[in-house]
Amino acid sequence: MNDTPLLECVEQCTGENVSASVVWLHGLGADGHDFAPIVDELHQSAGHGVRFVFPHAPAQPVTVNGGMSMPAWYDIRGLGGGGIDEDTAGIEQARLQVEALMRREVERGTPIERLFLAGFSQGAATALYTALNTAMKPAGVIALSGWLPSGAETGGRGPRPPVFMAHGVQDPIVPIELGRQAAATLENAGHPVEWHDFPMEHAVCMPEIQRLDLWLTSRLTTQA
Repeated sequence: MNDTPLLECVEQCTGENVSASVVWLHGLGADGHDFAPIVDELHQSAGHGVRFVFPHAPAQPVTVNGGMSMPAWYDIRGLGGGGIDEDTAGIEQARLQVEALMRREVERGTPIERLFLAGFSQGAATALYTALNTAMKPAGVIALSGWLPSGAETGGRGPRPPVFMAHGVQDPIVPIELGRQAAATLENAGHPVEWHDFPMEHAVCMPEIQRLDLWLTSRLTTQA
């Protein structure tokens, strides 16, 4: 919907001549500043003139955290190895918010073929859901320590964007099994998936960022 208000964002560009965009969604309780420093570590992809857009999720009560209000893409009612109990109406609203940012990037001159979605944890789940359920198919998705929401449309027609996925083996918040299940589901649906796991908990690490950088650079080079 074109009348969806634009979320406030932190933005960083790796060059004056922007030719690609990455809309990067933070995790539960964080904000758009959380992953902005990562741009300085993406040495390979920096040469392609990328605009990184880090939106702030709206604050709302989160059931799994005792109803406390915090930045969240949607409410999570339960979380564990058996799956995620999430607010389906809320994640659909989050999709509309992300789509509004995608449309703005296209209006600013980024071809949809060079527009990527990325996210960490709940942000990764939201990025995957949006990529699968939107008519605006992104060039690819980066999903770190995330999962695939139950309402994600894996059987639809159209392009199958490639996906980079990484997860901590000792993740106590989002068990790695959920990430592996998501990767398998996406692969079975025809998405090219690059999977990596690392000896860490619910976090990111430099080897992970380096792998991500190579993946993104490869996609940007192919689509140049």
